[in-house]
Amino acid sequence: MPELPEVETTLRGISAHVLNSPIRQVSIRNPRLRWPIPEELPDNLLGGSISQIQRRAKYLLFTTHLGTMLIHLGMSGSLRIVQPNTPYDKHDHIEFCFANGNALRLKDPRRFGAVLWTSEPISEHPLLKHLGPEPLTDELNAELLFKLSRNKKIAIKQFIMNAKIVVGVGNIYANEALFASGIHPKRAAGKISKKRYEALCTEIKRILSLAIAQGGTTLKDFLGGDGKPGYFKQELQVYGRKGLACQQCQTVLKEIRLAKRSTVYCPQCQR
Repeated sequence: MPELPEVETTLRGISAHVLNSPIRQVSIRNPRLRWPIPEELPDNLLGGSISQIQRRAKYLLFTTHLGTMLIHLGMSGSLRIVQPNTPYDKHDHIEFCFANGNALRLKDPRRFGAVLWTSEPISEHPLLKHLGPEPLTDELNAELLFKLSRNKKIAIKQFIMNAKIVVGVGNIYANEALFASGIHPKRAAGKISKKRYEALCTEIKRILSLAIAQGGTTLKDFLGGDGKPGYFKQELQVYGRKGLACQQCQTVLKEIRLAKRSTVYCPQCQR
């Protein structure tokens, strides 16, 4: 599943190709995504242009003079820039053609992604208004996590993956941040000291920043907006390494399931 670094990589890959160029055509080949693509979307976009693209959590927000288009990549989605005459792939569901000669296509084999529209203030959208802070901003800090975690018995891995606490710390990066900060993934969030939360915040920010710089993590068929794979997979310390030796202490890495998600950790380095 594309996580925050993959979505941020996509944003950076497509922005220069689509910003401020009039939209000449919107082709909806399959409207049946996680939610149906709004029928009025082409009328709202045609003739206008995208003035800004932002990311909020794992949503991409395309601002126009009439409103905002939200795109979520779901489990298997990707956005890529192509020439308008490029043959369609089987799972290309929507295409936006621009006056500058570029086309933007959404490919989503599992169709768990979404393309939505709102003319209301984007911060009040039901999918966004209750989200926690962005992890790469100063709004995420040890003080916040320490305060929100008090008396919480939930495992720390589930705690930091809760989008109401902080957005964008998906399964891959939660595994990696907990390993880097030496925290056992099953430790109760309310039992972690502020000092350890300081280390965890530092590692969340460092690991996500590194993943973005390397284009994300290539898992299955993910490609960035430029059609190139990410390379952060080469940096993974625990995720996907069950049964292999810890690169710090050589202890065999173990795997458990937390909230049905694969969780790999070092029983020696993480307490």
